[in-house]
Amino acid sequence: MSGGRARPRDERPGAPRHSRNHPRRTGRTLRWVALVIATGVVVVILVARGHLVSGNGDSFAAPSKAALSGLSMPQRIVAVAESQIGYDTQPPDSYCNKFSAYWHAGAADCPRGERDEEWCADFAAWAWKKAGEHFTYGYGPGDINAAAVSFYEWAVANGKWHPAGRSFVPAAGDVAVYGLALGTHPTAAHVAIVTGVAGSGPGPDVVNGDGDRTGFSVVEAGTGQLQVKVGPNRFSLSGYVGPP
Repeated sequence: MSGGRARPRDERPGAPRHSRNHPRRTGRTLRWVALVIATGVVVVILVARGHLVSGNGDSFAAPSKAALSGLSMPQRIVAVAESQIGYDTQPPDSYCNKFSAYWHAGAADCPRGERDEEWCADFAAWAWKKAGEHFTYGYGPGDINAAAVSFYEWAVANGKWHPAGRSFVPAAGDVAVYGLALGTHPTAAHVAIVTGVAGSGPGPDVVNGDGDRTGFSVVEAGTGQLQVKVGPNRFSLSGYVGPP
């Protein structure tokens, strides 16, 4: 619907001028106008419904298999992760996201069939999977899941854990782990996909799923990311997980 003033019924270009001498023609015109209005209402409803169903995620499609076919695995992971930069959750104050929905994880309480949970690890796992890596997403020992610490536990079980330090240089496609706390029940605050190392910068260049530097619950890039902000707290880089 346009924002201008609605045109009077008989001021349409080319519309016949009716008089009281042609009641039948006037009735046909009124029925025609009613049909046009009803059709417009239906179209508006369908467009609105289509918008609600398609959602923000449809404009952030992952690269096709053909587009990835000529790339190395690290390049594939980076291409997949970077294709999602700018994605944000809808409603914007929620954790309703398509990456958790891909894994059938999280609460099914979102308005468009997405899933609701904090999703940095779901995003990192999704990027690996879409690039062609093979691993198990689940909740058994050594599985990767929505818990950020699951990447650390998987890495330890598979010989892929590398503590942060000057002696180790991460590669594109690795997963950076932040805020690792060891103990009887280890935890981690955040994970992100490594896209490169910015020269002598303090940390890696990354793509964050569920980041909060440029907005709440978004996919965003970070340069030299030595720390992350999760809620009111900041957490330092702990180490890296090499892909399968």
